[in-house]
Amino acid sequence: MSARNHRRTARAGTLIGGGLFALVAGALPAVAAPGEASAASDAAGSDGSGSLVMVLDSSGSMGDDDGTGRTRMESARAAVGTVVDGLPDGYPTGLRVYGADRPQGCTDTRLVRPVRKLDRAAVKRAVTGVRPRGDTPIGLSLRKAAQDLPQPAGGAIGTRTILLISDGEDNCGTPQPCEVAEQLGKDGAGLRIDTVGFQVKGAAREQLECVAKAGNGRYYDAPDAKSLARQLQRASQLSADGYRFRGERVAGAATADRSPVLVPGQYLDTIGPGEKRYYAVDLDAVSTADFAATAVPQPGAAVDTFDALSTRIEYDEHGSCGTNTERFQQKEGAAPLTSAVARIRSEEGTRTCDRAGRYRLVVERESKKGSDAARWPLELVYGVEAPLEKGVTPAQSQAEYGSGGKEATLPAGDPRDVRGGTGFNDARAIGQGVWRDRILPSQTLWYRVPAGWGQQVRYDVEFANEPTVDRGSATYSYGATRLYTPARYPLTGGGEFTSTTMYNGRPSALRMGGVPVSWTNRYENRNNVQPVHAGGGFYISVTLGARAAEIAENPQIALVLRVSVLGAERTGPQHGAPVRAGSGSGADEDADKKGDSIASADSGGAGGAGWTGIAAAAGAAVVALPAAVFVYVRNRRGAAARSTRGSA
Repeated sequence: MSARNHRRTARAGTLIGGGLFALVAGALPAVAAPGEASAASDAAGSDGSGSLVMVLDSSGSMGDDDGTGRTRMESARAAVGTVVDGLPDGYPTGLRVYGADRPQGCTDTRLVRPVRKLDRAAVKRAVTGVRPRGDTPIGLSLRKAAQDLPQPAGGAIGTRTILLISDGEDNCGTPQPCEVAEQLGKDGAGLRIDTVGFQVKGAAREQLECVAKAGNGRYYDAPDAKSLARQLQRASQLSADGYRFRGERVAGAATADRSPVLVPGQYLDTIGPGEKRYYAVDLDAVSTADFAATAVPQPGAAVDTFDALSTRIEYDEHGSCGTNTERFQQKEGAAPLTSAVARIRSEEGTRTCDRAGRYRLVVERESKKGSDAARWPLELVYGVEAPLEKGVTPAQSQAEYGSGGKEATLPAGDPRDVRGGTGFNDARAIGQGVWRDRILPSQTLWYRVPAGWGQQVRYDVEFANEPTVDRGSATYSYGATRLYTPARYPLTGGGEFTSTTMYNGRPSALRMGGVPVSWTNRYENRNNVQPVHAGGGFYISVTLGARAAEIAENPQIALVLRVSVLGAERTGPQHGAPVRAGSGSGADEDADKKGDSIASADSGGAGGAGWTGIAAAAGAAVVALPAAVFVYVRNRRGAAARSTRGSA
C-alpha cells in the first residue's frame, strides 16, 4: 500500500464509527430461484397485472389471396394459433374482430373472446369462426379494445397490450385511429398498442405506423404469411415478458416542500415528460445513502438519443450533493433507463453534505418533442450503508481494471441454457461460465452475478449469426449491455469498454466489466470506480434494438454470455483481510459452482436490490455484522413494502 493511500484509509477508518456496512432495502418477497425461472415466468401472466387483446382485421380484403394460394384470413388464423401456443400459461388474452358481421358498417366490431385466463383452444376456436366481410373501423375498434383490457389488480403496474393486425387503413374516418391511439397512450402508464401490417404499403402502412408510435408501441411489417407469424410472436411475447415491478406505492411531489418522506426500501411511482418528482429522506452524518431510479417505458416506444433520466440529492438551500444523468444514446426505441446517485461522507467530514438532516431526492425526466408522451413507471430504491467500526482501516482503493481489462481470457466450452429475467427484481442468478439465451427485438434481459470484496465482474456478450430476411444489408440495429452495482448504479466501462455495438444479423460482440470491489473506491473521483464500493449481486442487462425486427428471420435472436468473476474473495473490507475459505481465483469449475450457489442465496434479497444479498455474498464478513446495524436500519424501515408483479 502506498504511504498516501495508507494515510487516507487509516484516516477514513478513524473518522467513521459504527459497524461493518449493511445495505438494507426492506423485507420484500424473494425472486425466483434458478430452477424456478420458467415457472415464475408462466405464473407472472396470471397475477392480474398484464393482459393482451388481439384486434384482427376481418374486412373484405382479408379474403384475398396472400400469394400462397391461401387467403389472408387463413394465414392470420394460423399466425394467431402460433401466438397463443407461445404465450405463458394463464396469461390473460382476448380477441376482438372488426368487419366480420356485415358487408358494410362502421360500427362492426365485436369481442369474440373476452380477455381472461388463457385458454388456447378457445382462442383458436374463436378465430376459426371469423369470416372476412365488411369495412375497416380501426379507430372505434381500438377504443373498444382499451375497454376490453382489465385494470391491473391491487394497484399493480403492468402492461395492457392491444395488438392490431390489419391489411389496410381505416375507411370509416371517425374516430381517427391515430387520435384514438394518442389519447389512449396518454391516459396512464401501462397501455401499449402494437400494430402489424399484413401486406400493406403507402397510406395504410403510414397509418399503422402512426397508431403504434402514438400508442407507445411498435409497428411490425409483415409482407408474407411467414413474417406475419414471426412478427405476431415477437409483439405478444414482448408484452408477456415485460418488466416485473416490486415496491411500495408512493407519490412524489411536484415541489420540494411537499416531498413524501422515504425510509430505506423500494418504491413505485410514475413520471411524465419534462416532470420532476421530489422525495425526502433523513440522513445521519456518517452513513452512505444510495438512491437509484429506474424508468421503464414501453419497450421500443419512441425516444430521442438525448432523452434522459436524472437523479439528484439536495440539502436544503445549499444545492446539489450529487447528480447523475443517463440518456438513451439511440433513437430506435425505449429500454429501461436507470440513474443512480449516492451521498458519501467525505474523508474529512467537513462538507455541508456530510451533515445530518433532511435531504431531498429529485428525479427528473427530459423528453424531446415527438418522444413517447406516456407516463413511465418509476421504480425507486433507497438503501443505507452503515460505516466501518471505529479503528478499522479499509483496504486501499482498486481503481484499475488490471487482469479484468478488455484482453482478459474468459470461459470457453459449451454454453448452458439460461433464461434472463425481466428486470432487477427477477434477474436470473448465474455464476462464472458460458451461458446461452435468446432475445427479442426491443427486449432487455437481466442477469445477476455475485462478486465480493476484492473481486471484479468481467463478461462478454455475443450476438449470434442469424438468418436474415431478404432486405439487403442496409438495415442495422444495435446490441447493448450495462453492468450495475448491487445498489443499481450503472457502470459505463470507464473508457476500457464500449456498451453498444452494431447488429445486422452477423456475429457481433461486446466486452464489459467493473473494477475490483473495494470499500475505499467511494473516495475515488473516477465515475466508474466510485460506485464499486460494496460487494453483492452485480446486475447485467442485455438489450437488442427494435430494428432487429426488420433484419432477423427467426422471432428471437441467440446470444451467448461469457462470465468471469476474477480475484480471490476477501472476508471483509479491511486492510489485510484474509481470503475467504474456499475462494479461489474464480477461474475453475469449483468457483463456477460457488458462483451459482451464492447467486441463488442472493435471490432472497430485498426486491432485487441485492442489498440484503450482499451479506450472503460477503461470506465470513456476515458474521462480523453487529445486530445493532440491522436494528438501526430496519427500525427506520417501517412497514414492509407491498409487492406488485407485472409487465410494463
